[in-house]
Amino acid sequence: MNYRMILQYDGGRYQGWQRQKEKNKDTIQGRLEMVLSKQEGKPVHVHGAGRTDAGVHARGQVAHFHSEKVYTAGQINEYLPEDIRILRLEEASPRFHSRLNATGKVYGYQILKAGRFDVFQRRYAWQMQEELDLEAMKEAADCLTGKHDFAGFCTKASKKKSTVRQIYEIRLEEEEDRIWIWFYGNGFLYNMVRILTGTLVAAGTGAMTTADVMQVLEQKDRKLAGPTAPAQGLFLQQVKYD
Repeated sequence: MNYRMILQYDGGRYQGWQRQKEKNKDTIQGRLEMVLSKQEGKPVHVHGAGRTDAGVHARGQVAHFHSEKVYTAGQINEYLPEDIRILRLEEASPRFHSRLNATGKVYGYQILKAGRFDVFQRRYAWQMQEELDLEAMKEAADCLTGKHDFAGFCTKASKKKSTVRQIYEIRLEEEEDRIWIWFYGNGFLYNMVRILTGTLVAAGTGAMTTADVMQVLEQKDRKLAGPTAPAQGLFLQQVKYD
């Protein structure tokens, strides 16, 4: 059987999703595979839709694995640490692949406003030291939506054959003490969401103008973009399929 799972995790103490060769590096994929392999008595490979970085969280990660055994989410959760939870487990089509069949992903980034430090949110948000101009951020976000070459918004290590991606929507939601930035696109390059967030924050503080943001797209130069936002504010919210 091909199992599809939807899971959430607090990525704070993990070295990202992807298993590492080094045994001392704890990852989400590594934990899941360890639990399932013990249940099966043989190696089990778990494939995730998104390879979240170290410190990044997920509310709606999707993964799949193959097994002839019958499992429930509860049976697997019993052996997982408390910061990893399978929300839903179901049998999928034999040809379903969590990453290859995904048509889009939604990421959310949480920002705490200047002067609104919350000790309980420090592991799940980026604390601002300056006030942000939301209108300037929205104007910059409008430049980034659509189909573009995002080579200037990813790390060199992530550069694949194509750095063209399509962002369907960037939405900013303001609450009393925080701002959420939502990104919906057909795919994202390594560190792309965090660099986009850092660039929007730079626009919000006045460090960058809309023209500067446009120049990053045109020049495809990472050095011209904003900083890479801290990992702890980022959440993989949803993976979309047809």
